[in-house]
Amino acid sequence: MGFLMDLVAGESREILLAITMDDWTGLDDRDRFDAHLGMGGAMDPTWLDLYSEAVRHVTGGPEPIDFIDARRDLDGPAEVGERTVERVDPSWVSAIAAIDDRAIDAIAGRWIQLAEEEFGALPREEKPWLWQLAGQIVEFARRADLSPAVLFAWSL
Repeated sequence: MGFLMDLVAGESREILLAITMDDWTGLDDRDRFDAHLGMGGAMDPTWLDLYSEAVRHVTGGPEPIDFIDARRDLDGPAEVGERTVERVDPSWVSAIAAIDDRAIDAIAGRWIQLAEEEFGALPREEKPWLWQLAGQIVEFARRADLSPAVLFAWSL
């Protein structure tokens, strides 16, 4: 199945409580959390590094940094149940939030190209999902940009 990955924006304590309670559907409650993006099990965190690289390629800028470099340890337990939880550097979120809507298609195309260079040909049916996810990551970042915290929860 691969990795399970979620990005969640809001108060750290509330996010950690929901994860501890396995309240994954509760993360979509906009009254409790600013933003949530579940990325399923079709990819691992490396794909978000490739996404960052695609953004830099399309925009011609130095941001965002690779996702692996944007992840920070929490000020407490990093493991919550079966998930590892890390804080996401606000600069990564802000760089993604600043992406112009007109650039999203080019970013998605470059992201798919980079993934195929890294992992080999992708199944045809996965490409529309990745194209959609490229925009969803930007939407997430825009809702999360002013949040007190953005956490990344993932597991094998």
